[in-house]
Amino acid sequence: MEIYQHFREEERPFIDQMLSLQSDVEMRFERKETDFLNPREQQILKSVMGTHPDLKWSLSGGPHNAERKRAIIAPEYEMIEEEDFSLTLLEAEYAEKFLTIEHRDVLGSFMALGIKREKLGDLVVKEGKIHIVTASEISDYIRMNFTSIKNANVQFSEKPLDEIMESDETWKFKDSTISSLRLDVVVKEIYGVSRKKAAMFIEAQHVKVNFRTVDNPAFIVEEGDLISVRGKGRSQLSVIHGRTKKDKYKVTTGQLN
Repeated sequence: MEIYQHFREEERPFIDQMLSLQSDVEMRFERKETDFLNPREQQILKSVMGTHPDLKWSLSGGPHNAERKRAIIAPEYEMIEEEDFSLTLLEAEYAEKFLTIEHRDVLGSFMALGIKREKLGDLVVKEGKIHIVTASEISDYIRMNFTSIKNANVQFSEKPLDEIMESDETWKFKDSTISSLRLDVVVKEIYGVSRKKAAMFIEAQHVKVNFRTVDNPAFIVEEGDLISVRGKGRSQLSVIHGRTKKDKYKVTTGQLN
């Protein structure tokens, strides 16, 4: 199928999943809601749906600038409203003066409960508060079972979605030239490490591209790919502008601060 040629081989199972969902809605005339999708998955969904004449679809993760979003696919004659999405905002407070809690601490505690990442939307930790957008179907389970982080007791309660805190993270962009689009070269450029060290990070499975672990330093990065290195934060190969006279790539990269 033509859709596959626009994406990587490892993304084929997700494409198949979205095609199956599309077919199910088309045959049964019943809307379907996905789990939370990361930005790359949202891009794939957009390509799969295209301008389907018999279906409509929409995304929401709560606030307008949400990164992770659920999708609803419905017959063309149905309306999709914001309140149709099964989203719940949960809040917990902790003593910031005595305890440092980071994003990864909260996410790790969720994973320890056996909760899949796909059931969790955006997560914000600041000012002694934790905000997490969850799939409504598991919000009661979280409130009953998620009671501690780093040996500190916490209690989650439900809040209106429009009260979610905004993240303080910002993107910083820079223009540069790189010799190739290999992952080790891109990691070297963005994170300011040697190419040997970049390869070590990758081979140790400390690097993700579009939220998937990649262990091959020769993996080719594409425009728009999101990259994360364990302990060093997230980045992006934002734009590939073309080649220089010396056949290097002119690129714009971004790093989340």
